[in-house]
Formats: sequence, C-alpha cells, structure tokens
Amino acid sequence: MSINLTLLIVMGALYACGIYLILERSLTRVLLGLMLLANATNLLILATGGYAGLAPLFSKDIAAQDYNDPLPQALILTSIVISFAVTAFMLGIIYRTWVLARQDDIQDDVEDLRVAETPSFDAEDDAEVPAETSEFPLATVTAGAREMPAEDAAAEEQPGSLNVDPRPMEASPEGGGQ
Repeated sequence: MSINLTLLIVMGALYACGIYLILERSLTRVLLGLMLLANATNLLILATGGYAGLAPLFSKDIAAQDYNDPLPQALILTSIVISFAVTAFMLGIIYRTWVLARQDDIQDDVEDLRVAETPSFDAEDDAEVPAETSEFPLATVTAGAREMPAEDAAAEEQPGSLNVDPRPMEASPEGGGQ
C-alpha cells in the first residue's frame, strides 16, 4: 500500500495547527482548533482506507480484493456527525459567554488560583484526633464483668497502648485489659 505524501503533510499541518489553537484562551480559537483536529482525523481515516477500489456492491465477476473497504467511509461519516455536534455545542457556549460577559477569553477563576497556591499540608486532615470524640462522653464503660473509666477504655483501643495484655486471648480476661 502506498501512502500519498501530500495527504500526510496536510494531515500533520492540520493536527499541529489544531493543537496550537486548542491551547489558546479564546473560545473561538478553541472551536477552530477542534474543527481542524476533526478534519485531520478524517484525513487519517481516509489514508488508512487503502487504495480506491470499486463500490462494495457484490458481483460474481469481481474479485474480493478489488472492492473498496466501506468501514473507513462509515467512520468518517460518524466523525463528521460528531464534529458537527461538538461544533454546535461549542458555538452555544461561545454565544452564551459573549451574552453574559461580552468577552471571548477564558478568565482565571479566583477560587482555582487560591486552591493552586495552598500547600499540600492540610492542618485539619493532619491534626491529632482526641481519644474521645463523642458529644456525650461516658463516665464509665462496662467491658465484660468489669467497669473502667471512659478515658482508660479509649486509651485501650489506641494502637500501641500500654494497658493491653500481650498474653494470648484465651489466657487473658476479656478485652486484654490489666
């Protein structure tokens, strides 16, 4: 299969211009970039379709390799419909931003800038959690057959607490407390 070099150069130029325009802050330029990318993709699908052949209408006299593959044509048609819908949607967004703000450029959001400037350390997420976080603290807790102060029960649940018996569960009383 031979590929047309002119078609590849045009396709590369369309992709390059489309990507450049998408990176702009103007919505109109973004729309033009999307349209260029859609057309470059249509050319790419066309180039992958292979040689031009006969229409895919079956006849006993024609060999199978002489037919044209209809799949790239169907993909291009689908791509045209999708790019038309995206263009219509973007035109609606551009019109709405023009009506509301009388400008075409995307402005930086103040809240996004504030979030971008905050450090990754969050004092609230990294704060020590107290042992008792309930609004209704208990004075005593019943654990099995014994009662203990709520502070000792909360400390018993903390990892690495010193009031947990290291003996196996069957040898120690319920809860492992001392």
